[in-house]
Amino acid sequence: MQEKTLDVAALGEAMVEFNQTSAGQPQFLQGFGGDTSNAAIAAARAGARSAYLTRVGGDTFGQMLLQLWACEGVNTSGVTTSGASHTGIYFVTHGTHGHEFSYRRADSAASRMTPQWLAGTPSEVIRGARYLHVSAISMAISPGACDTVFEAMELARESGTQVAFDSNLRLKLWPLARAQACVRQAIGLCDIFLPSLEDMVALTGLREPRSIVDWSHAQGARAVVLKLGADGALVSNGQVREHIAGRKVPVRDATGAGDCFCGNLLARMAKGDSLLPATRYANTAASLAVQGFGAVQPLPRSSSVFAAL
Repeated sequence: MQEKTLDVAALGEAMVEFNQTSAGQPQFLQGFGGDTSNAAIAAARAGARSAYLTRVGGDTFGQMLLQLWACEGVNTSGVTTSGASHTGIYFVTHGTHGHEFSYRRADSAASRMTPQWLAGTPSEVIRGARYLHVSAISMAISPGACDTVFEAMELARESGTQVAFDSNLRLKLWPLARAQACVRQAIGLCDIFLPSLEDMVALTGLREPRSIVDWSHAQGARAVVLKLGADGALVSNGQVREHIAGRKVPVRDATGAGDCFCGNLLARMAKGDSLLPATRYANTAASLAVQGFGAVQPLPRSSSVFAAL
């Protein structure tokens, strides 16, 4: 087994974010996003040795993302710049039903990932990490990216790297039937499944959290942490399950809260925490993140999380 010189390696698409500052208003604040990139940064802020794997465009936005990761201490040896492609962007608007995403990512550099692209440095990063983190968004952006995620998961399993999978469901990116099939397959390849209640209602038709956890184990997930938003999380290792209560906090912007949860949970597990205390930590970190604005800026440092705990 290869020596583990990294704690968390995440794979997917990072994007530049334009977040509406007030519902119905034309002003947008520029930031950064992309679920697995957010998780990699969250893990780094929690003290983990973090890395990101992706392709960015040979444009200003791609350079901005590289600068962001450098500032956050995220390893970018597995990031490739493609001069022939653009970097994806997205907009977040806010209304009475919460936040809504609009994407401009078709044919982006990251969507052109293929399993062959993993050969070389990206594969070495995966082999050298304790955890590989991927999501359904990573699979939904293109068929090639979907194949790349499955190849990365298989490579991780062969290398003794544990796999964490977030259900992050975006039906604007792919049909429900394909999402259901791919998510089910990915669950069977992961060590830790990190779904949200909202996603699982859409994917399975089930609404009761314990039934969703049972279903997830039946698909092959070894451990399940069902994110319940303001209600906390339901944790199960297959034998024991426990509900972690939510924290009552003022919510300003929930963008990236689930990503914050995932990155912090994996960072704590890489440091030796078991699943339950790692989930408590992640739950607290996410409750701090929703009090800020944007996907990246409010991600907390470990000192703030320990103070809140």
